[in-house]
Amino acid sequence: MSSSSAPKRYFHSKNKGEISEWITNLNSDKESVRKDAVKKVIAAMTVGKDVSMLFSELIKCVQTNNIELKKLVYLYIMNYAKTQPDLAIMAVNTFVNDSKHANPLIRGLAVRTMGCIRVHKIVEYLSEPLRRTLQDKNPYVRKTAAIAVAKLYDLDPEMAIDQGFVDLLEEMLTDQNPMVVANAVAALSEIASNSNQIQLAYTSKTIKTLLAALGECTEWGQIYILDSLATYQPKSVKEAEMIAERVLPRFQHANSGVVLSAIKVVLKMMTIIDDESTLSTYRSKIHAPLITLTNSEPEIQYVALRNINLVIQKLPSIFASGDEKIFFCKYNDPIYVKIEKIEIMIKLANEKNINNLLLEFKEYATEIDVEYVRRSVRAIGRCAIKLEGAAQECIDVLLELISTKVNYVVQEAVIVIKDIFRKYPGKYEKIIGTLCENLDTLDEPEAKASMIWILGQYAERIKNADELLEVFLDSFLDEPPMVQLQLLTAIVKLFIKRPDSSASELVTEVLTLSTERSDNPDLRDRGYVYGRLLSEDAEVAKRVVLSEQPVITDDSTTLAPGLLDELVGHISSLASVYHKPPEMFVPDYNKAAAQSESNGVEEPEQDTPMLVQEGEAAAYEADSGISAPAPSGGNLLDLDDFLGGGATTTTTTAIPTPGQPTAPAATGDSLGFDDFLGGGTSAPAAQQNVPQQRIIVDSNGKGNGLQIEGTLKRDAGKIFYDLTFINNTNETMTGFAFKFNKNTFALQPGKPQLESLAPGSTVNAILPLRQFPAKLQGDKVDTVIQVAVKVNNEVRYGSDNIELSALLQENAKLDPQEFLGIWQSLDREQDSESYQNLQLPSANADDTIALLQKHNIFYVRDYVNNEENSRLLYFSSSANYKGEDVTIVAEIEMRNGEAQAQLCTRCAEVELIPLFESEVRRIIEG
Repeated sequence: MSSSSAPKRYFHSKNKGEISEWITNLNSDKESVRKDAVKKVIAAMTVGKDVSMLFSELIKCVQTNNIELKKLVYLYIMNYAKTQPDLAIMAVNTFVNDSKHANPLIRGLAVRTMGCIRVHKIVEYLSEPLRRTLQDKNPYVRKTAAIAVAKLYDLDPEMAIDQGFVDLLEEMLTDQNPMVVANAVAALSEIASNSNQIQLAYTSKTIKTLLAALGECTEWGQIYILDSLATYQPKSVKEAEMIAERVLPRFQHANSGVVLSAIKVVLKMMTIIDDESTLSTYRSKIHAPLITLTNSEPEIQYVALRNINLVIQKLPSIFASGDEKIFFCKYNDPIYVKIEKIEIMIKLANEKNINNLLLEFKEYATEIDVEYVRRSVRAIGRCAIKLEGAAQECIDVLLELISTKVNYVVQEAVIVIKDIFRKYPGKYEKIIGTLCENLDTLDEPEAKASMIWILGQYAERIKNADELLEVFLDSFLDEPPMVQLQLLTAIVKLFIKRPDSSASELVTEVLTLSTERSDNPDLRDRGYVYGRLLSEDAEVAKRVVLSEQPVITDDSTTLAPGLLDELVGHISSLASVYHKPPEMFVPDYNKAAAQSESNGVEEPEQDTPMLVQEGEAAAYEADSGISAPAPSGGNLLDLDDFLGGGATTTTTTAIPTPGQPTAPAATGDSLGFDDFLGGGTSAPAAQQNVPQQRIIVDSNGKGNGLQIEGTLKRDAGKIFYDLTFINNTNETMTGFAFKFNKNTFALQPGKPQLESLAPGSTVNAILPLRQFPAKLQGDKVDTVIQVAVKVNNEVRYGSDNIELSALLQENAKLDPQEFLGIWQSLDREQDSESYQNLQLPSANADDTIALLQKHNIFYVRDYVNNEENSRLLYFSSSANYKGEDVTIVAEIEMRNGEAQAQLCTRCAEVELIPLFESEVRRIIEG
């Protein structure tokens, strides 16, 4: 029997008494018999048979020096440990003994198996074997134990921290063996990326150790080290150059992952370096490995092209004229590679190479693959929009393609020519006649809508525009909304430009179809608007419908600068392939990213990376959805755009229906219906009543030249500081990190949304906050937060007072029955009730209710006491305190006609009552 077919016999046992036979063989004195029996058990387990009843017999077999047999038994234990945790405890002594074995391979096997057993019951028994192997003399055992710590942390984080395993892992970063260092980096990175307690930040000394190990570990180890280097912020230009020089040799590595990770590190260092000659050298060195990657297998080539796309946007000068030929499509390239090459060629297009590119695109447009042809034709149009000097050449090529009469080529050409008309109005309209000759070939919605737009926009130049539009009107109700909307606008344009009888009939018919026979609300409303405009004031209609259109811009650089910088930081990952931030496709990624990239506030004189176990709040930055503040004058609380864009509040215009009186026309161009690709008009966000900012860090005190002013706020359930940073020094400030002391409401800071602060500048930024019960100060209530801010590896100090209203929750309104139950349940004898006098803003109860509800103190109901000539207002609110939601209920007694009242507050956590009373007084009395 051949060796390749020998294992098959273990899977074809037909003996009905095989279990008893296996038990006998597992207890045999001969090792070969035991090994053969174990293989049969593993084979049965592999095909789905339940062989857990053999656990005790298998455990006996592990007492051997035969590594092959030991591996098989450990495989069995790992498989059944999760489903049979009670049986798994039987293997504890085996792991303990094997972790002391003389053979390092067996010690490593034992610790690796320990890490793979995901059973809480036996974790506590494995701490000593793991500690022993982490300090083993053999590097193979140590590197295996390093990975086991990451697995242990995933299973029991508290034990990994309390037992000091994470600290031991940190010490391994200075190990003599590069493989141990690489595994330690991998384990620490994994822990930091999935933890709300550990934050990893490397120091200069640790970086030198990682760079020394870089050239001597495996390719996966190199990738882990390079990814860690990419998150490091150099302290100086000299250090950045040193790191870049040490990483440059990785450009020649055979593994594409190592090459891309190395490019990511160098790009990060280039953001620190300011010498142009050095930057030019690095750009030229990045160029070569990128070109090499384009000659790999199609899958690797595609990943490389997607990353090259980002690099070109970040460094437009990295490819010289003539390099576009590298990206010319080959006949045997997969379609996804061809499309990506076309995108890159568009980005590389310039006045010198445009003729070569047009020849290529023209050739691609004659291929068989429809999607490939469409992308090629669209690329010609994009080049025309990008390069004004080459627009005529692009038009000529498009006309040649239209002359082929190929349906999908003509339709795509019409779409891009419409964009060219919008980019260069009044220059190329002479080709409209050629387009009209191909009207019958259009059957796709976007092509039809584009052609209709051209007919409406240039109706005064096209003699038979009414006849051509009438062709589309015949099938109006069967067309998709895109075509219907554009046809409605085009016919109205025709009527305004040529108000003859033919146009009048068309506009009457299209308005009737739009308003009376269409179920589409957008089309119907637009028809009503146009009808009102045309019937009331022709001049107003002309100004609105024929208003100047925004000029189309070059879209070849498709990513916003902030998003581009983020994606460049994720080169060699899926984010750089998808061109999307990781949080858009990885659940909970933001939480991990915020934790792993945040720096703790510690003294800088340490030689090892900062594993900050008190910075859990960095996890909140992603969960909060809070981004950069809106521009001055806008709504400062609309902060939920992850790209950092300001939010706008759109206005809704009521469309009058027939028979209703028409409101006077608003001034300005309020109806943006001219382009079927266009959107509505946005109104600026309402001005907020912004609280006065307080000084948190004083530049004249412990701020050492840094002044931080801010206000504690709450929006959509998220707590954050709206801060203003003022740099009163002559140095650029970078590396901002916050830390709070333990405080009454367990507030801890996330990562501030501020990269750097130039000398003499003032910048607004958001600091996300989160409540962590583990950071509770104790029973003593104190509204003061002690703040430490790390900047340029120096720590500044300050403080602030907490306003309770920022901590009151949005969902705290009780119904009257719930309120009554809580009100009556709070025992007055236990000091759960307190009374205070208030000076109200007015004798009107509605004013008081409105003020309090703005701060999440919710009105429940009222009660009029005619005998006492008073009115009782009842309110409810809630705050997170000691890790739980605590309800606070209140009663305000108002005397009729008087602006004075009495506040009665009840709460189970009596220490919150004074805070609530002072907050109500601050809100009402100012």
